Amino acid sequence: MDIQMSELRIVEAELGISVDVLVGAIEDALLHAYHRVPGAIDQARVELDRNSGKATVWAVELDDDGNQVGEFDDTPNDFGRIATSTARSIIAQRLRDAEADRVLGSFKGKQGSVVSGVVQAAPPRSNPDDIYVNVGEHEAILRKDEQVHTERFRHGDRLRAYVVDVSVGHRGATVRLSRSHPELVRRLFEAEVPEIEGGDVEIVALAREAGHRTKLAVWSADESLNAKGACIGHNGQRVRAVMEELNGEKIDIVDYDDDPARFIAASLSPAKVSHVDILSMDNRQARAVVPDDQASLAIGKEAQNVRLAAKLTGWSIDIRKESEILAARAEAEAAAARRAAEEAALEDAEDDEDYDGDIDDSPVETDSDNGEN
Repeated sequence: MDIQMSELRIVEAELGISVDVLVGAIEDALLHAYHRVPGAIDQARVELDRNSGKATVWAVELDDDGNQVGEFDDTPNDFGRIATSTARSIIAQRLRDAEADRVLGSFKGKQGSVVSGVVQAAPPRSNPDDIYVNVGEHEAILRKDEQVHTERFRHGDRLRAYVVDVSVGHRGATVRLSRSHPELVRRLFEAEVPEIEGGDVEIVALAREAGHRTKLAVWSADESLNAKGACIGHNGQRVRAVMEELNGEKIDIVDYDDDPARFIAASLSPAKVSHVDILSMDNRQARAVVPDDQASLAIGKEAQNVRLAAKLTGWSIDIRKESEILAARAEAEAAAARRAAEEAALEDAEDDEDYDGDIDDSPVETDSDNGEN
């Protein structure tokens, strides 16, 4: 049984998919099917006759020296049935792809990008916690778990959101948005900072607690370029634009450093850090020592600052005040002095015992003992 070329031409006419594209896809699939047949020749090709629809497998014929001298027909028995089934599968898949392209329209490939839209009224019988957004050709959904709990949107409000997923179902396209995703901040900075979009500045790491604070570490291979300054902008214009888009969410921009101690110290911004001690490289544990008046700032409200710094760097960070370190050091020195004094006293006592054991207990000889008057 041969392939019905008329079916391919109908698909071409109705969906605009070229017959050549369909034939190429069918030939590739048939070649893959041929190679699963026992005794198949590695060097082979499948040719589909554009007029008759007959599929033929042409295998390479080699001479004794391994040189190609021609081709021979190696079409397996019952290959026509396989060809027909394969063609129908290819056509069905192309129809699904075409329908997906038609439904998705301009949203094809938009996953991972930022889009703008207008808040719409929720459809009947929908979840009242979800927000529906008109993003052009489609209506997108901002579910509760992708919202920022400090934000409130009303019908008609404009917003920008990160496209988490774009899919096609029985009811058409579904576009899922997020306002809480960390990548939203990255995309907003890419839009505001040409140096990031151009690749001159890289956002190496990013940690976010949506609605409260974001920390991002930036770096540039160009030593003449101030990566942090580029993201902040003149008079803070660039970072302020991102903060406004996030409804006032605080943003800390720090310089990335390969030295973990320096990176950890920078990550605790806006607090000032005296020094960082690396406790364990294997377990990625560190202790940051800060001035006493910087301790609360380094830790942050409800430990938010140090928690975000830990997420940003990937290190477990223990905050200690300078006075605590000095007190601990003084206590350690005092304990060492006490131990030294106790050891010295013990040595003196042992020396006294050794001295007492060396006294001669023999009687003292007198003149009377020698018989002298």
